Amino acid sequence: MRIPRLLTAGLAAGTLAFAIAALRPPTAPAAAPAVDAVVKDDKGRPVEDAVVYLAQTGAAAGAGTLPAAAVMDQWKQEFIPYALPVEVGTAVDFPNRDNIRHHVYSVSPAKKFELPLYIGTPAAPVVFDKPGPVVLGCNIHDWMVAYIYVLPTPHFAKTGADGKARLENVPPGAHEVRVWHPRLKVDTETTGQRVTLAAGAAVTFTVGLKRESRKPRPAGSRYDPSQQGN
Repeated sequence: MRIPRLLTAGLAAGTLAFAIAALRPPTAPAAAPAVDAVVKDDKGRPVEDAVVYLAQTGAAAGAGTLPAAAVMDQWKQEFIPYALPVEVGTAVDFPNRDNIRHHVYSVSPAKKFELPLYIGTPAAPVVFDKPGPVVLGCNIHDWMVAYIYVLPTPHFAKTGADGKARLENVPPGAHEVRVWHPRLKVDTETTGQRVTLAAGAAVTFTVGLKRESRKPRPAGSRYDPSQQGN
């Protein structure tokens, strides 16, 4: 049986259209929204080590997964970094890379613990299982102070020296963005700003900071490279 010429042409055109569609690259999924934040003090200067985070995230992306491990280092008789934001449930290692012993502890309500005098890395990390600020100290070196800020959300970032931070892969919708800093004068709950994310958002925080309360490093304890490990 002969196939009508019009039907043959239609079949050929359909085959060509399907072939062209198959050759087109797949459409990339839309990038998740991001929040760009700037934190300044009340004199307009950028604030380093501020933690910007979403106070409410609804069903958080990756909920139910174990947070990635984190590290609070000890080097040149200092904690590094000065401020470390982590999600609730994060295991934090406390390696001591100095050739002198450190004794790490905290009496903060969010996490009370003690790592007696040691060099190297303790056998087990410390799991931070409650939200809130944790102040770290060393029983041997009074000037060694640092902070771990434990958050009930995976959506956070820390500002650099320029006072800027970027929260990536934020779920679309309405959120409250807050800021925390070890020397913040007010409760972090009062810093919230509402944003509604479709493609992204930008927020600026102007915060008052308390005076630095860390003890100065004694002149006789200046860093000596010959006393440090590799």
